Amino acid sequence: MDAVVAHSEAAITKGSSSFQAAARLFGRELREDVWQLYAWCRHCDDQIDGQDHGGASAPLTAAIQRQRLDTLRRLTRAALRNERVDDPAFMAFQRVALKHQIPEQWPMELLDGFALDVDATRYEAEDETLLYCWGVAGVVGVMMAAIMGVRDQAVLKRAQDLGLAFQLTNICRDVREDAENGRVYLPGEALREAGVAPEPEALADPESRTAVFEVVRQELKLAERYYRSARVGLRALPFRGALAVSAARCVYREIGRRILRKGPEALATRMSVPKPVMVWLLVRGGLIAVWSRAESLLPAPRRPALWSRL
Repeated sequence: MDAVVAHSEAAITKGSSSFQAAARLFGRELREDVWQLYAWCRHCDDQIDGQDHGGASAPLTAAIQRQRLDTLRRLTRAALRNERVDDPAFMAFQRVALKHQIPEQWPMELLDGFALDVDATRYEAEDETLLYCWGVAGVVGVMMAAIMGVRDQAVLKRAQDLGLAFQLTNICRDVREDAENGRVYLPGEALREAGVAPEPEALADPESRTAVFEVVRQELKLAERYYRSARVGLRALPFRGALAVSAARCVYREIGRRILRKGPEALATRMSVPKPVMVWLLVRGGLIAVWSRAESLLPAPRRPALWSRL
């Protein structure tokens, strides 16, 4: 294993235990490509948030964030043009982007998604929240699918749907934490209808937890629709890819289900999946992937009427 791949493996090991566990199900070559794309995504996210692999953040001024965003855009374009880049995260990205001919639009839209955070954007309508989800997660799902050899637009939409479901789940899991950092991702319209001002102070207030949870419930129901849509895409992935994606889908979906089962008190802490349960979910994901091979013999059902960027 060379230094760039080793750096990428360390990034996913430190940054996401659930995704790292799922990635073990990929074949070696595909697994290393996924690690390398993840390392770049993680690096960009950390640069904007002042974090270390998603850990505790050091507050950054908007000016510093914009400066860092400009640097990320410059280095990303340089990597895509096959120019020399020295940062291991960009070396990793360059390898995987050129190997799989990832179009410039997708990585740049990811950085545009991070720019929404830099600008402290608020989201009034559901479609606006979903556009943010596309920028920071949906487009990652599409790039991951491209790494697995997917070129069919219909299948890429299913990969997008999984990314959207993941990010909706993240938003619901991190409501309090985001509010304490001055961020609100839940749609303002829905919050007002629930009787909550779409302001960080209101979302962080324990007195408004029950009302906020009603909006979280709506968002998780929407995420569930995207999870179901994404499942159809498994049949079009290579088997090892389907194994890993299905496992990750099961783990993230369980986070949302646990939030719903616990109710408003789930917003007081950051929901996670215990390791014994995660092991079962990885097995369950594998069984679903196996079943998707049989489903591939039948016509794929039509995608439901859900918001889509693609």
